[in-house]
Amino acid sequence: MRYLKTLRDLVIIELPSIGYMVVSCDSIGSVGPNPLDEVKVNGRIVGKFLARVALMEVMSVNAQPIACAVTLSINQGSQVAEILDGVREELSEAGVNLPEEAFIMSTEKNFKVSQTGVGITIMGLARDLKTGKALRGDLLVAIGKPCVGIEVLDGEERDQIADLKDLAKLMRKDYVHEVIPVGSKGIIHEALTLARNSSLTLKLFDSPHINLYKSAGPATVLLAAIDELWFTELRENLNKPVNIVGKLL
Repeated sequence: MRYLKTLRDLVIIELPSIGYMVVSCDSIGSVGPNPLDEVKVNGRIVGKFLARVALMEVMSVNAQPIACAVTLSINQGSQVAEILDGVREELSEAGVNLPEEAFIMSTEKNFKVSQTGVGITIMGLARDLKTGKALRGDLLVAIGKPCVGIEVLDGEERDQIADLKDLAKLMRKDYVHEVIPVGSKGIIHEALTLARNSSLTLKLFDSPHINLYKSAGPATVLLAAIDELWFTELRENLNKPVNIVGKLL
């Protein structure tokens, strides 16, 4: 067993004769239906976007999820059931059907909670990893619009944010060499991470239609390193905002 060094938000463990184990996690705080929450949404929405981020991280490197742990710093009740429904809905959207034995959950049982705090860990297995595969000369393209807080719901309704179906389309394209989800650190951070992970540098282009520094919240943007000859085909096959961020050198 050997831990692989990566700049991405993942733990990657090489397992001889098996492949690779990939581990990702995410958390959400102060978003939900509790009295002290800053953003008021139902538990199902919380569960969906909680699962989406970790799933995107694992699946973007070509790993198949095999286990899910949900940690809920809230009290037992209807909110917990709604969050778990949202998590399972997102797993299903990703084509992941985990048996009950692969799914664990914990809640706060000792104290009354007035503000939502939730977390998730996804474990996956891969035969071949799709990370560090970007090529010199690739275009770096952003799919989706950076959104945070209540903007996320409006962005989803308007088909402006990236989702797991978009990720699946990207992963099927041979001309897409690497994909990385963008979260709270913004496009510029993940763009530099992707470039460095492939020992390349990034030449930024002027991108007036997208904010490279704004938080993309729960992975509302996907960055893809692609063969520039296929940019038009990619844009026409995605029903989301698509913007060129720069070029890898």
